[in-house]
Amino acid sequence: MTDIAIDEVFPHAREKVWRALTTAELIGRWLMAPTGFAPVVGNRFTFQTKAAGAWDGRIRCEVLEVVPNERLVYSWRSGDAGNVGYGAPLDTVVAWTLADAAGGTRVRIVHSGFALPKNETAYANMSDGWKKVVRNLDALSGDET
Repeated sequence: MTDIAIDEVFPHAREKVWRALTTAELIGRWLMAPTGFAPVVGNRFTFQTKAAGAWDGRIRCEVLEVVPNERLVYSWRSGDAGNVGYGAPLDTVVAWTLADAAGGTRVRIVHSGFALPKNETAYANMSDGWKKVVRNLDALSGDET
């Protein structure tokens, strides 16, 4: 299994970053609009992206852990067994961890569980994608949200 890990320091208070991570409307501004999201363990929600082959583009998630202003973890499942490459079955976990840092908040995201080579395309695309998402989250966290 292979992981994507990004570690950044944002010049914002943890509470502001947490709000951007856990408010459905704000998530839609830095990632994708979720359907049914709530920061409650056991809550199931979805994201919708571009379909690929037999995959309908739906990402099915479940909140696995919530520690306010510190940690948010959710499953990230998508793809279809009929697809090879992008759209292949993906059964992964996204973990956000926030900690105090000089001048702001350390934000660490680990998207874990990529099975290579089956998930190679998703891993490559999402490695770049999460970097952009983190920049978007930083910018939004600095807004008066």
